[in-house]
Amino acid sequence: MTELNFAYRPLADHHFSASELTRGPWDPAHQHAGPPSALACRALEQAAQAHGLTHISRFTANLLRPVPIGEIESHVVEDYVGKNAGHFSGELRAGGKTVLRFTALAQRENPIEVPAELPGHPWPQAPLPPTEAPVVNMPFAGRRVGYTDLIENRQAKGHIFQGPCAIWFRLNHPIIEGETPSPYQRTAVAADSGNGISAILDWNTYSFINSDLTINWLRRPQGEWVCLDAQTWMGDNGCALAESALYDQAGLIGRATQSLSIRRR
Repeated sequence: MTELNFAYRPLADHHFSASELTRGPWDPAHQHAGPPSALACRALEQAAQAHGLTHISRFTANLLRPVPIGEIESHVVEDYVGKNAGHFSGELRAGGKTVLRFTALAQRENPIEVPAELPGHPWPQAPLPPTEAPVVNMPFAGRRVGYTDLIENRQAKGHIFQGPCAIWFRLNHPIIEGETPSPYQRTAVAADSGNGISAILDWNTYSFINSDLTINWLRRPQGEWVCLDAQTWMGDNGCALAESALYDQAGLIGRATQSLSIRRR
């Protein structure tokens, strides 16, 4: 087991150093897209909170290039900020190149009382709570220090990497050294794994890498656990879609989608 206890170490001027805990399954030199998505989400949250916009309603990451394990820098701009909502965009850069471009919609929270008889309420629940779900590992766990050491998984429905399933995620270590990750960052780390946990192809024979990730939150997540109830849909053209219903222990928090490219390894 690695002695590292963070995904990123903060450096000066929005620069970060990635640890081996960010490593993904496709190439030992590249990060899993979950941690850099969480890093981008953090940057967007900070920009939005400066305007009192505390709920991230939608986050989209466009994965332009593999993200190397090394130094990475984050940049955010305000596209438009109004009274109740703001649009933000930014990018992560590594080695002088943009590796991830992202956008978000942030909203001002205004607590209201939801009528009890409203359709869809109380919120739908995950198939099984994490306290009753058995611990499970991804098939590439243990080969190298990486993403599977950053997180803990528990199986709520189905079987991981064998089609539709529901898997709980919890961070074993913080995203940023010395910081408690926000619920949005916790969601981003997990949501990028929807295509993996619901894989319908043998990952030793095929790659099914996503080129984007979009998360929509209906409310602020609660607690440490995030569940993905995920399914992959394949076209006959080497393209596919993974979609996940997202839950915390109180119920539904939103949805995530990923566009996939299918290739023989």
